Amino acid sequence: MALTPARTMPGVLELLPLDQIAFQRMLDTIRRNYERFGFLPIETPAIEYADVLLTKTGGETERQVYFVQSTGALEQGEKPELALRFDLTVPLARYVAQHEHELTFPFRRYQMQRVYRGERAQRGRFREFYQCDIDVIGKDTLSIRYDAEMPAVIHSVFRELDIGPFTIQLNNRKLMRGYFESLGIADGERQMLVLREVDKLDKRGADYVRATLTGEPFGLSAAVTEKILAFVQTRSTSLADAFEKLDALGAGPAAMEQGRAELKEVLALVRDFGVPESHFALNLSIARGLDYYTGTVYETTLNEHPQIGSICSGGRYDNLASQYTASKLPGVGISIGLTRLYWQLREAGLVDRARSTVDVLVTQMDESQLPRYLALAGELRAGGIATEVVLEGGKLGKQFKYADRAGIRFVVVLGEDEIARGVVTVKDLRRGDQFEVPRAELVKTLRVELEQAAAMG
Repeated sequence: MALTPARTMPGVLELLPLDQIAFQRMLDTIRRNYERFGFLPIETPAIEYADVLLTKTGGETERQVYFVQSTGALEQGEKPELALRFDLTVPLARYVAQHEHELTFPFRRYQMQRVYRGERAQRGRFREFYQCDIDVIGKDTLSIRYDAEMPAVIHSVFRELDIGPFTIQLNNRKLMRGYFESLGIADGERQMLVLREVDKLDKRGADYVRATLTGEPFGLSAAVTEKILAFVQTRSTSLADAFEKLDALGAGPAAMEQGRAELKEVLALVRDFGVPESHFALNLSIARGLDYYTGTVYETTLNEHPQIGSICSGGRYDNLASQYTASKLPGVGISIGLTRLYWQLREAGLVDRARSTVDVLVTQMDESQLPRYLALAGELRAGGIATEVVLEGGKLGKQFKYADRAGIRFVVVLGEDEIARGVVTVKDLRRGDQFEVPRAELVKTLRVELEQAAAMG
Protein backbone atom coordinates (compact mmCIF):
# COMPACT_ATOMS: atom_id res chain seq x y z
CA MET A 1 0.00 0.00 0.00
CA ALA A 2 1.33 3.43 -0.95
CA LEU A 3 2.20 5.73 1.94
CA THR A 4 0.19 8.92 2.36
CA PRO A 5 2.50 11.95 2.15
CA ALA A 6 2.90 13.71 5.52
CA ARG A 7 1.95 17.32 4.80
CA THR A 8 -0.07 20.30 6.03
CA MET A 9 -2.29 22.51 3.92
CA PRO A 10 -0.89 25.92 2.90
CA GLY A 11 -1.54 28.77 5.31
CA VAL A 12 -0.93 27.07 8.66
CA LEU A 13 1.99 27.61 11.02
CA GLU A 14 3.28 24.40 12.55
CA LEU A 15 6.31 24.93 14.78
CA LEU A 16 9.09 22.77 16.17
CA PRO A 17 9.13 22.52 19.99
CA LEU A 18 11.63 25.31 20.78
CA ASP A 19 9.84 27.67 18.38
CA GLN A 20 6.51 26.64 19.91
CA ILE A 21 7.86 27.54 23.36
CA ALA A 22 8.82 31.01 22.08
CA PHE A 23 5.33 31.44 20.60
CA GLN A 24 3.71 30.17 23.80
CA ARG A 25 5.69 32.65 25.89
CA MET A 26 4.41 35.48 23.71
CA LEU A 27 0.87 34.24 24.37
CA ASP A 28 1.63 34.11 28.10
CA THR A 29 3.00 37.67 28.07
CA ILE A 30 -0.10 38.99 26.29
CA ARG A 31 -2.43 37.12 28.66
CA ARG A 32 -0.53 38.37 31.72
CA ASN A 33 -0.81 42.00 30.60
CA TYR A 34 -4.48 41.71 29.68
CA GLU A 35 -5.24 40.32 33.13
CA ARG A 36 -3.06 43.00 34.75
CA PHE A 37 -5.46 45.61 33.38
CA GLY A 38 -8.51 43.79 34.75
CA PHE A 39 -9.78 41.96 31.65
CA LEU A 40 -11.62 38.65 32.13
CA PRO A 41 -11.09 35.57 29.92
CA ILE A 42 -13.72 33.96 27.74
CA GLU A 43 -13.60 31.31 25.03
CA THR A 44 -16.18 30.66 22.36
CA PRO A 45 -16.54 27.57 20.12
CA ALA A 46 -14.47 27.41 16.95
CA ILE A 47 -17.69 26.31 15.19
CA GLU A 48 -20.76 28.57 15.18
CA TYR A 49 -24.08 28.47 13.34
CA ALA A 50 -23.45 29.93 9.90
CA ASP A 51 -26.43 32.28 10.14
CA VAL A 52 -24.97 33.68 13.38
CA LEU A 53 -21.56 34.31 11.84
CA LEU A 54 -22.79 35.67 8.54
CA THR A 55 -25.00 38.47 9.84
CA LYS A 56 -22.92 41.38 8.62
CA THR A 57 -23.44 43.01 5.24
CA GLY A 58 -20.97 40.95 3.26
CA GLY A 59 -17.42 42.12 2.66
CA GLU A 60 -14.12 40.42 1.88
CA THR A 61 -13.89 38.57 5.20
CA GLU A 62 -17.23 36.82 4.78
CA ARG A 63 -16.16 35.55 1.38
CA GLN A 64 -13.37 33.61 3.12
CA VAL A 65 -15.53 31.58 5.50
CA TYR A 66 -14.96 27.84 5.95
CA PHE A 67 -18.22 25.91 6.24
CA VAL A 68 -18.35 22.78 8.40
CA GLN A 69 -20.34 19.69 7.48
CA SER A 70 -20.52 16.18 8.91
CA THR A 71 -19.99 13.24 6.55
CA GLY A 72 -23.59 12.15 7.14
CA ALA A 73 -25.00 15.54 6.13
CA LEU A 74 -22.65 15.63 3.16
CA GLU A 75 -23.94 12.27 1.90
CA GLN A 76 -27.51 13.56 2.09
CA GLY A 77 -26.62 16.73 0.21
CA GLU A 78 -27.67 19.05 3.03
CA LYS A 79 -26.60 22.70 3.01
CA PRO A 80 -23.97 23.42 5.72
CA GLU A 81 -25.50 25.08 8.76
CA LEU A 82 -22.19 25.42 10.63
CA ALA A 83 -19.04 27.45 9.94
CA LEU A 84 -15.65 28.17 11.50
CA ARG A 85 -15.32 31.60 13.11
CA PHE A 86 -13.35 34.08 10.97
CA ASP A 87 -12.70 36.55 13.81
CA LEU A 88 -13.45 36.88 17.53
CA THR A 89 -15.67 39.96 17.30
CA VAL A 90 -18.76 38.32 15.79
CA PRO A 91 -18.65 35.48 18.37
CA LEU A 92 -18.25 38.14 21.08
CA ALA A 93 -21.38 39.89 19.82
CA ARG A 94 -23.30 36.62 19.98
CA TYR A 95 -21.86 35.82 23.42
CA VAL A 96 -22.79 39.20 24.92
CA ALA A 97 -26.30 39.08 23.46
CA GLN A 98 -26.84 35.53 24.72
CA HIS A 99 -25.46 36.15 28.24
CA GLU A 100 -26.42 39.82 28.54
CA HIS A 101 -28.38 39.37 31.78
CA GLU A 102 -25.59 37.34 33.42
CA LEU A 103 -22.74 39.76 32.65
CA THR A 104 -21.58 42.83 34.55
CA PHE A 105 -21.22 46.01 32.46
CA PRO A 106 -18.96 47.50 31.40
CA PHE A 107 -17.95 43.99 30.33
CA ARG A 108 -14.16 43.72 30.01
CA ARG A 109 -13.12 40.56 28.21
CA TYR A 110 -10.02 39.14 26.63
CA GLN A 111 -10.03 36.22 24.21
CA MET A 112 -7.02 34.43 22.71
CA GLN A 113 -8.03 31.74 20.23
CA ARG A 114 -7.53 30.53 16.68
CA VAL A 115 -9.67 31.87 13.85
CA TYR A 116 -10.02 30.59 10.27
CA ARG A 117 -10.11 32.33 6.90
CA GLY A 118 -9.78 31.02 3.37
CA GLU A 119 -6.84 33.26 2.53
CA ARG A 120 -5.09 32.85 -0.81
CA ALA A 121 -1.99 30.70 -0.30
CA GLN A 122 0.94 33.11 -0.17
CA ARG A 123 3.91 33.77 2.04
CA GLY A 124 2.94 35.21 5.44
CA ARG A 125 -0.84 34.85 4.94
CA PHE A 126 -2.51 32.36 7.24
CA ARG A 127 -5.75 30.39 7.07
CA GLU A 128 -5.52 29.38 10.73
CA PHE A 129 -4.14 31.97 13.14
CA TYR A 130 -4.31 33.24 16.69
CA GLN A 131 -6.05 36.49 17.52
CA CYS A 132 -5.57 38.05 20.96
CA ASP A 133 -8.44 40.48 21.55
CA ILE A 134 -9.55 42.81 24.31
CA ASP A 135 -12.86 44.67 24.30
CA VAL A 136 -14.85 46.78 26.72
CA ILE A 137 -18.61 46.64 26.11
CA GLY A 138 -20.98 49.15 27.69
CA LYS A 139 -24.72 49.02 28.29
CA ASP A 140 -26.40 51.99 26.53
CA THR A 141 -23.27 54.18 26.85
CA LEU A 142 -19.51 53.77 27.21
CA SER A 143 -17.16 56.58 28.23
CA ILE A 144 -14.54 57.76 25.74
CA ARG A 145 -12.01 57.17 28.53
CA TYR A 146 -11.99 53.47 27.70
CA ASP A 147 -10.68 54.39 24.24
CA ALA A 148 -7.53 55.72 25.94
CA GLU A 149 -7.09 52.57 28.01
CA MET A 150 -6.56 50.37 24.93
CA PRO A 151 -3.20 51.97 23.94
CA ALA A 152 -2.09 51.73 27.58
CA VAL A 153 -2.67 47.96 27.53
CA ILE A 154 -0.94 47.54 24.17
CA HIS A 155 2.02 49.63 25.33
CA SER A 156 2.35 47.33 28.35
CA VAL A 157 2.20 44.21 26.13
CA PHE A 158 4.76 45.28 23.53
CA ARG A 159 7.13 46.77 26.09
CA GLU A 160 7.28 43.38 27.85
CA LEU A 161 7.54 41.46 24.57
CA ASP A 162 10.69 43.55 23.97
CA ILE A 163 10.44 43.62 20.18
CA GLY A 164 11.98 47.06 19.66
CA PRO A 165 10.59 50.61 19.47
CA PHE A 166 6.94 50.88 18.40
CA THR A 167 4.32 53.57 17.89
CA ILE A 168 0.59 53.32 18.60
CA GLN A 169 -1.11 55.53 16.00
CA LEU A 170 -4.56 57.03 16.55
CA ASN A 171 -7.26 58.64 14.45
CA ASN A 172 -11.01 59.21 14.73
CA ARG A 173 -13.61 58.13 12.18
CA LYS A 174 -15.94 61.08 12.96
CA LEU A 175 -13.09 63.49 12.27
CA MET A 176 -12.45 61.83 8.89
CA ARG A 177 -16.12 61.74 7.93
CA GLY A 178 -16.60 65.36 8.98
CA TYR A 179 -13.52 66.53 7.07
CA PHE A 180 -14.65 64.74 3.91
CA GLU A 181 -18.09 66.30 4.36
CA SER A 182 -16.48 69.75 4.58
CA LEU A 183 -14.94 69.08 1.14
CA GLY A 184 -18.33 68.20 -0.35
CA ILE A 185 -17.90 64.40 -0.09
CA ALA A 186 -20.90 63.73 2.11
CA ASP A 187 -22.17 60.33 0.92
CA GLY A 188 -20.90 57.50 3.14
CA GLU A 189 -20.34 55.07 0.25
CA ARG A 190 -18.42 57.68 -1.72
CA GLN A 191 -16.31 58.48 1.34
CA MET A 192 -15.43 54.81 1.67
CA LEU A 193 -14.41 54.53 -2.00
CA VAL A 194 -12.18 57.61 -1.69
CA LEU A 195 -10.60 56.25 1.49
CA ARG A 196 -9.94 52.93 -0.22
CA GLU A 197 -7.84 54.79 -2.80
CA VAL A 198 -6.16 56.94 -0.17
CA ASP A 199 -5.21 53.74 1.66
CA LYS A 200 -2.93 52.92 -1.31
CA LEU A 201 -0.80 56.00 -0.59
CA ASP A 202 2.11 54.15 1.03
CA LYS A 203 2.16 51.38 -1.60
CA ARG A 204 1.48 53.31 -4.81
CA GLY A 205 2.57 56.86 -3.92
CA ALA A 206 0.90 60.29 -3.94
CA ASP A 207 0.99 60.67 -7.75
CA TYR A 208 -1.05 57.49 -8.27
CA VAL A 209 -3.65 58.53 -5.67
CA ARG A 210 -3.82 62.06 -7.08
CA ALA A 211 -4.40 60.78 -10.61
CA THR A 212 -7.06 58.32 -9.41
CA LEU A 213 -9.06 60.87 -7.40
CA THR A 214 -9.03 63.53 -10.10
CA GLY A 215 -9.93 61.00 -12.82
CA GLU A 216 -13.10 58.98 -13.43
CA PRO A 217 -15.24 57.93 -11.64
CA PHE A 218 -14.28 60.25 -8.75
CA GLY A 219 -13.73 63.47 -10.67
CA LEU A 220 -12.54 65.45 -7.65
CA SER A 221 -10.99 68.85 -8.27
CA ALA A 222 -7.23 69.28 -7.93
CA ALA A 223 -7.77 71.56 -4.92
CA VAL A 224 -9.94 69.03 -3.05
CA THR A 225 -7.55 66.20 -3.90
CA GLU A 226 -4.57 68.14 -2.50
CA LYS A 227 -6.50 68.86 0.71
CA ILE A 228 -7.29 65.13 1.10
CA LEU A 229 -3.64 64.20 0.52
CA ALA A 230 -2.44 66.80 3.03
CA PHE A 231 -5.03 65.60 5.59
CA VAL A 232 -4.10 61.92 5.40
CA GLN A 233 -0.36 62.69 5.57
CA THR A 234 -0.77 64.43 8.93
CA ARG A 235 1.44 62.89 11.64
CA SER A 236 2.41 64.16 15.09
CA THR A 237 5.74 64.09 16.94
CA SER A 238 4.40 64.89 20.42
CA LEU A 239 1.11 65.52 22.24
CA ALA A 240 1.46 69.29 21.83
CA ASP A 241 2.20 68.82 18.12
CA ALA A 242 -0.89 66.60 17.76
CA PHE A 243 -3.08 69.29 19.32
CA GLU A 244 -1.59 71.97 17.04
CA LYS A 245 -2.17 69.89 13.92
CA LEU A 246 -5.76 69.08 14.92
CA ASP A 247 -6.47 72.79 15.51
CA ALA A 248 -4.84 73.70 12.18
CA LEU A 249 -7.51 71.70 10.30
CA GLY A 250 -9.90 74.62 10.79
CA ALA A 251 -13.60 74.59 11.65
CA GLY A 252 -15.89 71.98 10.14
CA PRO A 253 -19.26 70.19 10.40
CA ALA A 254 -20.58 68.80 13.70
CA ALA A 255 -19.11 65.33 13.08
CA MET A 256 -15.67 66.81 12.50
CA GLU A 257 -15.82 68.91 15.67
CA GLN A 258 -17.00 65.94 17.73
CA GLY A 259 -14.24 63.74 16.31
CA ARG A 260 -11.59 66.36 17.00
CA ALA A 261 -12.77 66.79 20.61
CA GLU A 262 -12.82 63.02 21.18
CA LEU A 263 -9.35 62.58 19.68
CA LYS A 264 -7.90 65.34 21.85
CA GLU A 265 -9.41 63.83 25.00
CA VAL A 266 -8.17 60.35 24.13
CA LEU A 267 -4.63 61.51 23.27
CA ALA A 268 -4.34 63.45 26.56
CA LEU A 269 -5.63 60.46 28.54
CA VAL A 270 -3.23 58.06 26.82
CA ARG A 271 -0.42 60.19 28.26
CA ASP A 272 -2.14 60.20 31.67
CA PHE A 273 -2.28 56.39 31.54
CA GLY A 274 1.53 56.51 31.53
CA VAL A 275 2.27 55.87 27.87
CA PRO A 276 5.36 57.89 26.85
CA GLU A 277 4.71 60.47 24.11
CA SER A 278 7.38 58.73 22.01
CA HIS A 279 5.12 55.65 21.82
CA PHE A 280 1.88 57.17 20.48
CA ALA A 281 1.05 59.60 17.70
CA LEU A 282 -1.69 61.15 15.62
CA ASN A 283 -1.98 59.57 12.15
CA LEU A 284 -4.90 60.83 10.06
CA SER A 285 -4.46 58.17 7.35
CA ILE A 286 -5.79 55.31 9.51
CA ALA A 287 -9.22 54.18 8.27
CA ARG A 288 -9.75 50.63 9.66
CA GLY A 289 -12.85 49.69 7.66
CA LEU A 290 -15.14 52.69 7.34
CA ASP A 291 -18.40 50.74 7.79
CA TYR A 292 -17.54 49.11 11.13
CA TYR A 293 -15.65 51.54 13.36
CA THR A 294 -17.41 54.74 14.33
CA GLY A 295 -14.95 56.72 16.49
CA THR A 296 -11.39 56.16 17.69
CA VAL A 297 -9.24 53.85 15.55
CA TYR A 298 -5.77 52.45 16.24
CA GLU A 299 -2.83 50.84 14.47
CA THR A 300 0.54 49.91 15.95
CA THR A 301 3.75 49.70 13.93
CA LEU A 302 7.39 48.83 14.65
CA ASN A 303 9.52 51.96 14.09
CA GLU A 304 12.52 50.08 12.70
CA HIS A 305 10.49 47.62 10.60
CA PRO A 306 7.75 49.60 8.77
CA GLN A 307 7.59 46.90 6.08
CA ILE A 308 5.87 44.60 8.59
CA GLY A 309 2.85 46.96 8.67
CA SER A 310 0.33 47.09 11.48
CA ILE A 311 0.98 44.58 14.28
CA CYS A 312 -2.12 45.50 16.29
CA SER A 313 -5.32 47.35 15.39
CA GLY A 314 -8.85 48.14 16.53
CA GLY A 315 -11.26 50.91 17.42
CA ARG A 316 -14.62 52.11 18.75
CA TYR A 317 -17.96 50.83 17.48
CA ASP A 318 -21.46 52.10 18.29
CA ASN A 319 -23.39 48.90 18.77
CA LEU A 320 -21.74 45.52 19.01
CA ALA A 321 -24.70 43.15 18.91
CA SER A 322 -27.45 44.98 17.01
CA GLN A 323 -28.07 41.80 14.94
CA TYR A 324 -28.94 39.78 18.04
CA THR A 325 -30.48 42.12 20.63
CA ALA A 326 -32.45 45.35 20.90
CA SER A 327 -30.10 46.52 23.67
CA LYS A 328 -27.56 49.17 22.68
CA LEU A 329 -24.09 47.81 23.41
CA PRO A 330 -21.32 50.26 22.41
CA GLY A 331 -17.75 49.08 22.73
CA VAL A 332 -14.08 49.59 22.00
CA GLY A 333 -11.55 46.89 21.25
CA ILE A 334 -8.10 46.09 19.94
CA SER A 335 -6.57 42.92 18.52
CA ILE A 336 -3.12 41.40 18.09
CA GLY A 337 -2.86 38.89 15.23
CA LEU A 338 -0.20 36.84 16.99
CA THR A 339 0.49 34.14 14.37
CA ARG A 340 1.29 36.70 11.66
CA LEU A 341 3.19 38.90 14.14
CA TYR A 342 5.33 35.97 15.33
CA TRP A 343 6.05 34.88 11.76
CA GLN A 344 7.04 38.43 10.74
CA LEU A 345 9.24 38.92 13.80
CA ARG A 346 10.97 35.61 13.16
CA GLU A 347 11.52 36.49 9.48
CA ALA A 348 13.00 39.84 10.55
CA GLY A 349 15.31 38.12 13.04
CA LEU A 350 13.64 39.80 16.02
CA VAL A 351 12.64 36.64 17.86
CA ASP A 352 14.80 33.63 18.66
CA ARG A 353 14.05 30.06 19.60
CA ALA A 354 13.37 29.77 23.31
CA ARG A 355 15.23 27.57 25.72
CA SER A 356 13.50 24.32 26.61
CA THR A 357 10.74 24.16 29.21
CA VAL A 358 12.91 21.42 30.77
CA ASP A 359 15.47 22.90 33.19
CA VAL A 360 17.52 19.80 34.05
CA LEU A 361 18.28 16.37 32.58
CA VAL A 362 19.19 13.63 35.08
CA THR A 363 21.53 11.25 33.26
CA GLN A 364 21.72 7.50 33.69
CA MET A 365 25.17 6.11 34.55
CA ASP A 366 24.09 2.72 35.85
CA GLU A 367 20.73 1.10 35.13
CA SER A 368 20.71 -0.56 38.58
CA GLN A 369 20.73 2.93 40.16
CA LEU A 370 17.55 4.05 38.33
CA PRO A 371 15.58 4.34 41.63
CA ARG A 372 18.21 6.87 42.83
CA TYR A 373 17.86 8.88 39.62
CA LEU A 374 14.08 8.90 39.90
CA ALA A 375 14.28 9.97 43.56
CA LEU A 376 16.68 12.78 42.62
CA ALA A 377 14.35 13.96 39.85
CA GLY A 378 11.44 13.87 42.32
CA GLU A 379 13.36 16.17 44.69
CA LEU A 380 14.11 18.62 41.88
CA ARG A 381 10.49 18.69 40.71
CA ALA A 382 9.27 19.20 44.30
CA GLY A 383 11.63 22.18 44.40
CA GLY A 384 9.94 23.70 41.34
CA ILE A 385 12.58 22.62 38.80
CA ALA A 386 11.32 21.02 35.56
CA THR A 387 13.27 17.78 35.25
CA GLU A 388 13.58 14.95 32.74
CA VAL A 389 15.19 11.58 33.52
CA VAL A 390 17.08 9.46 30.99
CA LEU A 391 15.24 6.13 31.18
CA GLU A 392 17.10 4.11 28.52
CA GLY A 393 20.75 4.76 29.33
CA GLY A 394 23.51 4.62 26.75
CA LYS A 395 26.84 6.45 26.53
CA LEU A 396 27.07 9.60 28.65
CA GLY A 397 28.29 11.66 25.71
CA LYS A 398 25.18 10.68 23.76
CA GLN A 399 22.99 11.77 26.70
CA PHE A 400 24.75 15.16 26.78
CA LYS A 401 24.23 15.52 23.03
CA TYR A 402 20.52 14.75 23.47
CA ALA A 403 20.22 17.44 26.16
CA ASP A 404 22.01 19.99 23.98
CA ARG A 405 19.82 19.31 20.94
CA ALA A 406 16.68 19.46 23.08
CA GLY A 407 17.73 22.85 24.48
CA ILE A 408 18.18 21.60 28.07
CA ARG A 409 20.91 23.69 29.69
CA PHE A 410 21.78 21.79 32.88
CA VAL A 411 22.73 18.09 33.08
CA VAL A 412 23.07 16.23 36.39
CA VAL A 413 25.44 13.25 36.75
CA LEU A 414 25.18 10.82 39.67
CA GLY A 415 27.75 8.04 39.26
CA GLU A 416 29.31 5.59 41.73
CA ASP A 417 31.93 8.12 42.81
CA GLU A 418 29.34 10.88 43.39
CA ILE A 419 27.07 8.49 45.33
CA ALA A 420 29.99 7.43 47.56
CA ARG A 421 30.94 11.05 48.32
CA GLY A 422 27.35 12.37 48.69
CA VAL A 423 27.72 14.87 45.84
CA VAL A 424 26.21 15.49 42.41
CA THR A 425 28.02 16.77 39.31
CA VAL A 426 26.21 19.54 37.41
CA LYS A 427 27.24 20.40 33.84
CA ASP A 428 26.19 23.71 32.24
CA LEU A 429 25.99 22.96 28.51
CA ARG A 430 25.64 26.62 27.59
CA ARG A 431 28.85 27.69 29.33
CA GLY A 432 30.62 24.36 28.84
CA ASP A 433 31.75 24.01 32.46
CA GLN A 434 30.81 21.73 35.35
CA PHE A 435 30.92 21.73 39.15
CA GLU A 436 30.15 19.48 42.09
CA VAL A 437 27.55 20.27 44.74
CA PRO A 438 26.55 18.38 47.92
CA ARG A 439 23.41 16.37 47.27
CA ALA A 440 21.52 18.19 50.04
CA GLU A 441 22.26 21.58 48.41
CA LEU A 442 21.44 20.60 44.82
CA VAL A 443 17.94 22.12 44.66
CA LYS A 444 19.04 25.43 46.17
CA THR A 445 22.14 25.63 43.94
CA LEU A 446 20.22 24.86 40.75
CA ARG A 447 17.57 27.44 41.59
CA VAL A 448 20.30 30.09 41.83
CA GLU A 449 21.86 28.91 38.55
CA LEU A 450 18.49 28.99 36.79
CA GLU A 451 17.70 32.48 38.10
CA GLN A 452 21.07 33.73 36.89
CA ALA A 453 20.59 32.03 33.51
CA ALA A 454 17.15 33.66 33.16
CA ALA A 455 18.57 37.07 34.09
CA MET A 456 21.38 36.74 31.52
CA GLY A 457 18.86 35.72 28.82
